[in-house]
Formats: sequence, C-alpha cells, structure tokens
Amino acid sequence: MSHSTATIRNVALAGHPGAGKTTLFEALLHAGGAIQTAGSIERGSTVSDFDPIEKQRGHSIDAAIASIDHAGIHVNLIDTPGYPDFRGPALSAFGAVETVAIVVDAGSGVEYGTRRMMEYAKARGLCRVMVINKIDHEGATAARVLDDLREAFGPECLPLNLPADGGKQVIGCLGSTSGDSDLGPVADWHQKIIDQIVEINETVMEHYLDLGEEGLSGEELHDAFEQCLREGHLVPVLFCSARSGAGVKELLEVAEQWFPNPAEANEPPFEKGADRQRIQASPDPKAHVVADVFRIVNDPFVGKLGIFRVYQGTVKRDTQLFVDDGKKPFKVGHLFKLRGKDHVEIDQAIPGDIAAIAKVDELHFDAVLHDSHDEDEIRLAPQDFPKPMFGLAIEAASKGQEQKLATALHKLSEEDPCFAVEHEAETNETVIRGLSDLHLRINLERLKDRYGVEVKSRPPRIAYRETVSSKAEGHHRHKKQTGGAGQFGEVFLRIEPLPRGTGFEFVDEVKGGTIPGQFLPAVEKGVRQVLRSGALAGYPIQDVRVIVYDGKHHPVDSKEVAFVAAGKKAFLDAIGKARPQVLEPIVDLEVNAPEQHMGDISGGLASKRARISGTDSVRGSEIVVRAQVPLSELEGYAAELKSVTAGRGRYSLDFSHYEPVPPNVQQKLVEAYKPKAEDD
Repeated sequence: MSHSTATIRNVALAGHPGAGKTTLFEALLHAGGAIQTAGSIERGSTVSDFDPIEKQRGHSIDAAIASIDHAGIHVNLIDTPGYPDFRGPALSAFGAVETVAIVVDAGSGVEYGTRRMMEYAKARGLCRVMVINKIDHEGATAARVLDDLREAFGPECLPLNLPADGGKQVIGCLGSTSGDSDLGPVADWHQKIIDQIVEINETVMEHYLDLGEEGLSGEELHDAFEQCLREGHLVPVLFCSARSGAGVKELLEVAEQWFPNPAEANEPPFEKGADRQRIQASPDPKAHVVADVFRIVNDPFVGKLGIFRVYQGTVKRDTQLFVDDGKKPFKVGHLFKLRGKDHVEIDQAIPGDIAAIAKVDELHFDAVLHDSHDEDEIRLAPQDFPKPMFGLAIEAASKGQEQKLATALHKLSEEDPCFAVEHEAETNETVIRGLSDLHLRINLERLKDRYGVEVKSRPPRIAYRETVSSKAEGHHRHKKQTGGAGQFGEVFLRIEPLPRGTGFEFVDEVKGGTIPGQFLPAVEKGVRQVLRSGALAGYPIQDVRVIVYDGKHHPVDSKEVAFVAAGKKAFLDAIGKARPQVLEPIVDLEVNAPEQHMGDISGGLASKRARISGTDSVRGSEIVVRAQVPLSELEGYAAELKSVTAGRGRYSLDFSHYEPVPPNVQQKLVEAYKPKAEDD
C-alpha cells in the first residue's frame, strides 16, 4: 500500500514490566490485518519477542517494529521492553515516534515503570496516551486505576472510551453521549473531555460557547485535539483487553483518527554546526534527505542493520547517501520495512516513515543520513540516556579468543546506547558497563549464544575521580643538557576548582610571548596526561580549570617535549597545594519490595552510607524506597535484596553525581596507590 506523510502514525508502546505491551502489540497487528493470528508469549510465537533469550525469559529485551496498513493509515508500531534494565532500546525508540502509548495493568495501576516512562516521554516533548490493559481480568478495577492516573499525572488524563459490561467491551465517549459504562454515564465523561479540548484554543472556545458543540467542525475539533496532545494539555486514556480483544480495534481507530502524523507533531530538535544552531526539518518528500538512525541490529543473516526515521526527503533504493560528515557516499542497495525478525523489501521511504538498510559498516546509533553536503554537521539533539553504572571486568575464558571477544563486544555496544565497553589502562581490564546486573548478564549470554565467546568475570574498580577544592599555583622548569642540543621549558600556571560535572578548561593568559604560541599545545598535552592518570590516587581528574599565565623559553633548546614535561610537573605541583580530593559516583537508587520488608531494606541501606529521600506505598502492599547511595557500596546488592525479600524485591539505579569520599576512604585509596606510584 502506498501512503503519504499525512497518513503515517508512529507509536511506541511503553510502560511497566508485565503490563501487557507485547500482547497488545500482537492484538493490534491482528486487528489491523498485519498478521492472521495473534502470537503468544507462552508459545514463543510473538512477532516482537523473536530473540531466543526473549523467548526463554518470557519478556522483551529489545525494541521490535512492525507496521499496519488499515483504513488508509500506515501505523509504525514499536514494542519496547518494560524492564528498567533495558531502557536503552526503549528510549532509542522514543527518538523515532510522535506518540508514546503508556500501557498500564488494570489490576496493578500506576507503577514505577509507568511514572518513569511518562517522565521520559514528557521530557522528549512527545504526545502521551495511557492505555489501561487487562480490563476484564480478575482484580481489575478500572475506576480506581483512572483515579490513580489522574492523581499521579494530573486532571488532563481523561478517557476517550470507557469499559462496559465488566470489561467485555468499551464505549466511546468522545464522539458519543449515550449509554452507561462501568464508570458511569457516558455523557458525563463526554462533557469533561470536550471541555478539556476546547479550552486549549480561544477561537475554538468562543465557537463552543456561542454555538455549542454542534457549532464545532470536525476539522476544528481535530486541530484542537492535536494541539492538546502536543502541549500535554490532554493525556487521553483508553481501555482495552489485549487477550480478549475488547477495545483493541477501537484503540487502532483512535490512533488512525486522532494521533498526530509526523507533519503535525512537535518540530524534531535538529542542530547544526559547533554552535548547535537549531534548524527545522521539513516533511517535504522532494527536499534533500535527512534521516536519523535510532537503532542498530547486528543480524547474523543480513549483517549490520541500520533502522532509521526519515525526517525530510525521500530515501529510494539505489540512491547515494552520506553518513554524518563522511565524504564518501554509500549506495542504498536494499531498503526494508521490518516486521519483527522479517524484512520486507520496499522501493522508497518518505518523510515520517521508518525503514532499514543493511550492510553499511559506517552506520552507528544516532547517525544522520543525507544526500547533500548542505546537510553536513546536522545532528538530532541528543537524548538523555541513563548512564551505565554497573560494571564487570571480563576476559576471554579461552586463550586466542581476545580479538573475537573485542569484535563481539563492539557489536553489542552498537546496539544499546546504555551498554558501554571500556579498557582500563592501569589494570589492563576490559570492563563492560550497563544499567544492572541483569543487563550485563543478558549481554554475556549473547556473547556465548550469538558469537560463541565465553568469558570470565569479576567486579571492576569503581570509577572514582579526582578534583581540587581550592585555588593554587604551580611552577616547573624543565632543563636537560646532554652535550648537544638541550631541552628547556618553564611554566607558571594557576588552577581552580570548577562546579561539579563541568569537566576541564584550559586557559591561555600568557603575555608577551614568554611561552611561544606553538608550545602552548605541548603544555596542554602535559596537563592532560595528568588528567588521565591522576595525581592523588590514580584516578582521572575532573572539574578543574588550568590557567597558564607565564613561563620562559630558550631560542635553541626549547622543544615540544620540554614544555610537555614542564606543563605536567607544574600541574602536579599545583594540585599538591590545592587540597586534592577523591570523588565517588553517587547513584539514585529505587527499590520496590513487599511492605513487610521495609525495615530490613532501610536498615541495609543505612549501613551503605545511603541517604533515603522518600518512601511511597503502591498497590498490592508494595513500597518504593528512593535513596542516594555511593556506587561502591552496592556490590552484591542484587543478591542481598533477593535474600531479604525472598526474591520479590527489585531495584533500578541512575547516575546522579560525584561527591567527595569520606576522609577514611580517601586515605585507603591514596595508600593503595602509593606503592604502585613508587614502583613506576
């Protein structure tokens, strides 16, 4: 089926684990005629959970894409993982859609995953819709869940349809005023949502007040509804049961009629050049191509697959495209639409559409594809991803597999923006970092199953940092005479602390050419050597400004190597006087567990130098404990929490900030470093 930008809808399903996103994904594909029979998680036959590990574990790990052509509308639907351990693929999908449908379990209500995904979607400026699933299940309480949604996210959460007959069917309340539902008269809810829609726009409000609802044209109501979605003035709530099919076709019809198309949604946040000038991509199919790669998949059969969203122009098969600022184009040999693991060849992808290309090695996450050098230096404004804080030091279990391991790790890191691979030079460790122990263990399974590489793992060093807490001056004269031409360089510099998280600044305040301009990069090089290796306990230095203000040179003996050495030693001299500190990473921890374990959890966290910031009770006698904890104290916490809660506790964490370690911890770290430094 051919389609236009106006008939495209891009929707991501997100939410808490177990809310039924994958089952709803199957039901929507079936209702839209994309598949003949809805698959089952239990049978391992779903379109989206096709990875062997997903089938084995019974939940999504990666985002999966399929499209529906129904009633003249083309819907690109993305099923995202609910577990916070796999937020990388979920948030990547947010960069390709206009609408995020947050799926909520009618029996469990608002859970931490519901809140988290609502926050991410709102921060990205996306239209948000709440889908209350499982309305016919035992224990489902539609009225209470709707009340909880409105309490958690505001009165702008209003239903477009209502459950009826105990959740066996739904009744629309936006276009209808007749009938009774499980939540009361349809007319009452109809009035609430109309009032919410018309107040977004003064002209629409005036027409409504003067002529009543009958005076509003369909186009006027649609435009006001779309404006409400874009501005977050309305968060529609829809009811369904993915298992029975109740409300599923109605959900698809709402998406077709009311969700924004790519030309109606908020402007994509593109930036150009070093000054990050905001530019607007135009959904014009005849303009130059601008597309963004939001997902990389290393498929064992077709090679590297780059999945992208077209923002401008038309990507056609056999055309030439550039990647980022690359000078050499590649040819689009094959162009695909995805249906889970299946690839369907197409001839073109228009603005707003989602497609994929294969076997282009230069592709990477967030790459911009374009067909003209006028689009060089264009970037989609970066998303904020959770910083991977869990770490494991790994090595190949068998000799001779080091290169195979490195290649496999690179491929895994390409697929997930929250999975990182680092090489610790000091300890010669390869460290993988992710969002949780489960996140890392899944990737270790993939190393073995997909790439045939087994590894040994152990806890890595904590990513401490160093900084200074006061201003100081440093000086060093490097002078070396060996009979022939000598070496000479002298540097005077000042250092001062910067706000936490700022990084590093190098400032040139040399007057009168006492250090010639060609040697200043050498001074900075010496300073950066210390930044990498540390000065107090062997950890990288951050949040410091270095100001070079004076020095001396020799017309014959001054060389780059001399000023590298002088800059390095002058910086070390200043650090020693500036009350250096070791910083430790602090993480935001969120623990979910049965209420009866509150005392054990709080006591355990208190022993880990945690600062508990709050606790909440949630449905089903569960509590949520939020705290800030030094990352170094969380080694083994997964096993500890499992033991304390009989396996019913879970937790997630996000990087928060760095702060100074206690004096006794700093002393231990410095003493452990001294013997190594003396050996060097």
